[in-house]
Amino acid sequence: MPKMKSHSGAKKRFKKSSTGKLRGRAAYSSHILEKKSPKRKRNMRNPVPIASADQPRVRKLLAGGKK
Repeated sequence: MPKMKSHSGAKKRFKKSSTGKLRGRAAYSSHILEKKSPKRKRNMRNPVPIASADQPRVRKLLAGGKK
């Protein structure tokens, strides 16, 4: 049987830290930026933790078939 592949889209969007935490891009950071404050936009540059409700789904996509 061939190996299961990781989800290509998930690989590009999420990173797993060495301690196992999932990080991704901040929401609301791509458009309609004129009305958002510089401080808010600056904070959106940094990766943010993935919500606990979404973590099992993201882990499954990154694992390539492993649970």
